[in-house]
Amino acid sequence: MSAQPSPETGMTLVEHLAELRHRLIVCVVAVGVGMVVGFVLYDWIFDFLLAPYKDVVRGDPSAGAIGENLLQTDPLEGFAVRMKTSAYAGVALAMPVILWQIWRFVTPGLYEHERRYAVPFVTSALVLFVLGATLAYFTLPRALDFLVDIGGDDLVTAFSPGKYFQMVTYMMLAFGVGFEFPIVLIFLQLAGIVEPATLRRVRRYAIVGICILVAVITPSGDPISMLMLSAPMVLFYEAAILIGVVLLKRQAAKAGG
Repeated sequence: MSAQPSPETGMTLVEHLAELRHRLIVCVVAVGVGMVVGFVLYDWIFDFLLAPYKDVVRGDPSAGAIGENLLQTDPLEGFAVRMKTSAYAGVALAMPVILWQIWRFVTPGLYEHERRYAVPFVTSALVLFVLGATLAYFTLPRALDFLVDIGGDDLVTAFSPGKYFQMVTYMMLAFGVGFEFPIVLIFLQLAGIVEPATLRRVRRYAIVGICILVAVITPSGDPISMLMLSAPMVLFYEAAILIGVVLLKRQAAKAGG
């Protein structure tokens, strides 16, 4: 049965699996190269990610019991932090390659008029991910202020590097992935899975769903971060409907022509 080619792609199941393996290998190699770069640039990345905490401590010295430094209590924590930070940097640097490989994998199953969206898809997905991660980065000082103050004055704050960098990277990842929301909606409309009218009809439920999703994926759980992510996603929902309508009209016009 695996020898029978798919009517949509002309590829057998074995060929699909071989193609998937090839794409995965390319992604893994890209991430590996990015990790090496991240390992070399670790000191710069460390200072960059620590800057939001330093801003908080400078504004309120009581927010850091040991000043602008982080408290390491495990002798292996420094090595673990460097490896994890290098891994996150590797994924971030390899993101253009990963997005391109995903698109190339699904391209054989698309119609000819859908394949021309390759460059816009990869470019917009990459730009939106970077914008989301950037917004998270600049939201961090206010989020940290809230988290430091919410426990009361009797708590002494001294963040460990493992916990701090985990929160920062997860926050940037959550915002980056959240900003991919309009790409998914537009793709679903172009694929005919959902219609713009349906998205308009379920708008209220979608907004509630967005708020719930943001509350789940935001690692800090503070209201500032959740507001800063949910508001753009609601706007993206409306923008995706408008863009979907325009693109579908263009498709219909070309099909009719």
